[in-house]
Amino acid sequence: MTTAADAPATRRFPLETLHARLETLTPHSLLALVMRLGVAAVFFISGRTKVDGVLTLSDTTFFLFAEEYRVPLLPPDAAAYLATWAEHLFPVLLVLGLFTRFSALALLGMTVVIQLFVIPTGWPTHLMWAGPMLYLISRGPGAWSVDRLIGLERSSRA
Repeated sequence: MTTAADAPATRRFPLETLHARLETLTPHSLLALVMRLGVAAVFFISGRTKVDGVLTLSDTTFFLFAEEYRVPLLPPDAAAYLATWAEHLFPVLLVLGLFTRFSALALLGMTVVIQLFVIPTGWPTHLMWAGPMLYLISRGPGAWSVDRLIGLERSSRA
């Protein structure tokens, strides 16, 4: 009787072959770059709606954090500043691939706060944000990143 262990090592099932080809076409570095750019865009664009000029918070931002975006334990003005700065800083770091895991974790934390206290019905969108961030936290930024360039990430994956 022949078992799977006795089969030649080069023989693959059709789905394994398809998976291997797809993995070759979409290496980790490409996936990580696309995820970094996608998540960064969402948060950076949101941050830009909160400011006038470069980083001057608008009156509307203060109003929204006082009336709509209330989070426990933080005064509205402090929450407005922290959220706006985070939405500018962490996306830039993600695009560069610098402190990627930390930046993704910070934005994931922000997403959890938004889900729990600001927009509880937004879970489908928040899951779409969380997926790429969890990938980046667990797998890292890939080879096309400053983290890899300066030696913060040492991975054998492409």
